[in-house]
Amino acid sequence: MEFTSTWMTVLSGKYGGWILNGLFMTLSVSALSIIFALILGTIVAVMRMSGFKPFQWLALAYTEFFRNTPLLVQIYFWYFGSDPILPRGLAKWLYSLNLRLPYGDINFEFAAGVIALTIYTSAFIAEEIRSGVFAIPKNQLEASRAVGLSFIGAMWYVILPQAFRIIIPPLISQFLNLIKNSSLVAVIGVAEIFYQARQVESNTALAFQAFTVSTLIYLIISLLVSLFINWYNNKYLRMIKY
Repeated sequence: MEFTSTWMTVLSGKYGGWILNGLFMTLSVSALSIIFALILGTIVAVMRMSGFKPFQWLALAYTEFFRNTPLLVQIYFWYFGSDPILPRGLAKWLYSLNLRLPYGDINFEFAAGVIALTIYTSAFIAEEIRSGVFAIPKNQLEASRAVGLSFIGAMWYVILPQAFRIIIPPLISQFLNLIKNSSLVAVIGVAEIFYQARQVESNTALAFQAFTVSTLIYLIISLLVSLFINWYNNKYLRMIKY
């Protein structure tokens, strides 16, 4: 009976609400970061494949730097050290836009976490997109340019739509990694699942129950994404076969 009551303490009432709010925060941070990372990663990939050398070098430096430095260090950088980048700091600038979530304002910690996750993940997404573009026959780009499309037009209308269909599974894997990596933004005070689990543990001393619940939530999210990947792969393979 006591064993059941300890679990109900974590799952219901005030503490259950904390965990639920943490889930909403995790999904919000992850969703925004996924959208921004996909956009930024696409831009970086196109820059890397352009014929303009400064763009190529800049994109190469971007991907190599952010792929090869720890995400935790980047989170601390955007939270504590972003002030010199813009007059008010990149995270402070995003915070100043007064954007709102369904259950509250976007605070400075949230903005810094989204920026860190976006930039880190976009470097990996850029490489995934490049690999998808390389799978497209090169003569399609040449043919697109021959009929009068610019490089950007050829990429937008011809190459990228085909490349994205190829790289959907690895892209979803990157999105899954981002969702799991979102637990790291707890170190700067973003009240996502892991942060709320620590708060529950601090208030109840039920460490096993609190962290088990948070782990299971991450596991369920990961399994749902994995099921989607498998469904897509099977559907895509059938389309190729027939």
